[in-house]
Order: sequence, then structure tokens, then C-alpha cells
Amino acid sequence: MSTKKETTEIILAKLGHSPRFSARPMFGEYGFYADDKIIGGICDDQLFIKILPASAELEAHCRKGPPYPGAKLQYIVTETQLSTLPNLAELFFALATSIPVTKKKAKKSSKV
Repeated sequence: MSTKKETTEIILAKLGHSPRFSARPMFGEYGFYADDKIIGGICDDQLFIKILPASAELEAHCRKGPPYPGAKLQYIVTETQLSTLPNLAELFFALATSIPVTKKKAKKSSKV
């Protein structure tokens, strides 16, 4: 089942429509970004957040599950938790800060 665009709009609205958050289509689902770093995904109309030391605060509040079969477990943040968990946006930004910047691969030149 793929995620509806409306779900991503609801999640982004709950986070205050900050331009620092975005959701980009990926394989019928959405990647969830903070400060242009992927911190999770929106799959089957649910928000999944990577389990890393910077997101450990979610351990007490969120259940865990895989966003798709064979994937690593991630925190599942419900729509209610988006409204009720204090400082969630700041936690997401801290998580993004803890993830190293990905280096872009150089294009290979084609030899004729």
C-alpha cells in the first residue's frame, strides 16, 4: 500500500510547516527529511524515524516496526504523538545534525 500525499501534508502541518522539513517521493512512499538529511520515511501512511542515539528519547513513547518487509526497525510516530510529544521538531533537527553529510558521487566519464 502506498502513502497518500495528504498524509505527508498532515505530518508537515503538525510540525508547523517549517521549511526545514520535507517529504520526497520514493518508490510509492516518501522519504522524510530534516535539514535536507533523511531521518526516516512515511510508509503505509505512518511516520517512521530512524533509531539512533539522537532519537533515543522516542524509546519511551513510540512503538517500533519495520517500514517495509526486511527493513530495520524504526520508531513509529503516530499522528497523535506529532501533536502531543514535546520538542519533537527539535529532536528531529538534533537527529539530522547527528547524521553525517553524504558525499555525492562523481559522475564517471564515458569513454568513446
